[in-house]
Amino acid sequence: MTEAKAPKNVLAKILTIPLVLAQLTFAFLAFWDLKNRDADEIKGPKPAWIPAILVNWVGPAAYFLFGIRR
Repeated sequence: MTEAKAPKNVLAKILTIPLVLAQLTFAFLAFWDLKNRDADEIKGPKPAWIPAILVNWVGPAAYFLFGIRR
């Protein structure tokens, strides 16, 4: 029974690593963009976006979709 679970665990680890790297990259890009944009180009105060970006995939997506004035 233990041997049957081993391939599933390996597959889960293989799939998890790229997803984690993508999420960290997405958050890094959001923080980098927040740092390098002027405050008048951001909707709301810049410090308020810091904890928002830390929220999984939703935070960076919300920042890029709703936080930047276009």
